[in-house]
Amino acid sequence: MKLLHIVLIPTMAQGHMIPMLDMAKLFTSRGLRATIITTPSFSAPITQARLSGFNIGLVVTPFPPQGSSLPQNIVSFDQMTDPDLASKFLGAMELLQEPVEEILQQLRPDCIISDMFLPWTADSAAKFSIPRLAFYGTGFFARCLSEKFEIHKPLDNVTMTSDPEAILVPGLPHELKFVIPQLCPFFLEETANDFTKMFEKMNESWKKTYGEVVNSFDELESGYANHYKNVIGRKAWEIGPLLLCSEKNHHRGNESAIDEHECLAWLDSKKPNSVVYVCFGSLATFSRAQLTETAAALEASGQDFIWVVRKNERDEEDWVPLGFEERVRNKGLIIRGWAPQVMILYHVSVGAFVTHCGWNSTLEGVCAGVPMVTWPLFAEQFFNEKLVTEVLGTGVSVGNKRWMLRDSEGVEREAVARAVEEVMVGGGAEEMRRRAQRYKEMAKKAVEEDGSSYNNLNDLIEELSNYVAPTKQDIN
Repeated sequence: MKLLHIVLIPTMAQGHMIPMLDMAKLFTSRGLRATIITTPSFSAPITQARLSGFNIGLVVTPFPPQGSSLPQNIVSFDQMTDPDLASKFLGAMELLQEPVEEILQQLRPDCIISDMFLPWTADSAAKFSIPRLAFYGTGFFARCLSEKFEIHKPLDNVTMTSDPEAILVPGLPHELKFVIPQLCPFFLEETANDFTKMFEKMNESWKKTYGEVVNSFDELESGYANHYKNVIGRKAWEIGPLLLCSEKNHHRGNESAIDEHECLAWLDSKKPNSVVYVCFGSLATFSRAQLTETAAALEASGQDFIWVVRKNERDEEDWVPLGFEERVRNKGLIIRGWAPQVMILYHVSVGAFVTHCGWNSTLEGVCAGVPMVTWPLFAEQFFNEKLVTEVLGTGVSVGNKRWMLRDSEGVEREAVARAVEEVMVGGGAEEMRRRAQRYKEMAKKAVEEDGSSYNNLNDLIEELSNYVAPTKQDIN
């Protein structure tokens, strides 16, 4: 069997780069050759992985590319502050096609794995007669739900209820209920924008896409994996959790804003399962009023906590309630910037994770065996919340019903404090913790030799090794 060379092309966002880099590590550990094509601002983690012993190829292409109207200082999705910037960013990503194809001409890989936001790579793969695998960065549960909705035309696939704002989604392994504000872009015409067009291009690219790699494992969502592959009819391989591909993965993403030894010393001083870890990812921001409500909720909960606040979220300190930091000095640790999240979650003192339900964070919580307080904010996060709270039974919702990426607000302190209390010391807390630990063990076994994800990767490698490009007659 020949040595397969796989090129990975991530989108310029931390939440998309992190699992792609994990995937490259996994491939190299299994004897494949892996190269990542990325931009200068996202090359540092790959360089660090190379220095740590991972034999990953790296090719850097400028961004914004030539001909783009995007300002030169805008290099990442987390800098999208208005629709105009978002439109220019998406346009700049499309302009990457020509320079990426020049790189592919030199590399001549056997397969491309590319991010969902780069649908043009399906055409690029076809030019070189190689398969393209898509990577959406979420699990089968969210993928199945996403397939149920067509932007602005979802009502044919759902059932209305007596509540005019609530819908039921039929035809899936579980009956799932959502409120329409949680699905804002699917229902509201005024949300039509360049992202709508992007999703249309993603759907169109499937006609030239060979399959999909999924950062999940069968034991976590087997019913939805089966539905996606056998009912929806998509070819897919679940090869995760990708974060478990290496023992060196406790540091993921940016440099920590806190000394890790200092953080560990603080955690070591706490009792087992006594600390609530609060973090909402790298994209969302909260209003000053919501930050104040959250601070009050954490104080009212009476629990020890670590709270991660985005460094550029509020430069001012006036969102902090009067005397808050002094009152919680011995109970709370506030990290302003990037946190060593995996290290924190795996610590024995952490008993709950307040999360936005991004898929990376959700899987990190699963792999750490920590129950979750779910606070989704946008995108498929509302889907992931349902998986955690209603399917896995390892979390409790704060009850957010509003899709808001910027200056999110509207969740009152009482709701947050109630959810934290329920997960930490409520009547069902022990059962949630037991279930969370069980999924942790399943995740670990899935990536070990003869585990479900291990074997799925074997199957993928074998299929790619035997790939024969379709002829024009086959396509017709």
